[in-house]
Amino acid sequence: MKKIIDWIKGLLRDERGEPSSKRFVGIISGLSLPTALFVNLFTEYPVEPTLVNAVAALAFGALGLASIDKIWGKKTEE
Repeated sequence: MKKIIDWIKGLLRDERGEPSSKRFVGIISGLSLPTALFVNLFTEYPVEPTLVNAVAALAFGALGLASIDKIWGKKTEE
């Protein structure tokens, strides 16, 4: 169980080991997309397509920014 918790903590940290809000928002947005699509398929109350597109853009943008920071971020000297 400790390995799973450490893995999740690693997902939410940036390359310097600090918590990353961009990764958190991107992962939460990415997890809410399949939920919204599942609701659209199996319920009478569909989620607005505009909302689904906005959440998708937020997920792609947040995770893309986290990747850009990792690639071109400032290197700290130890």
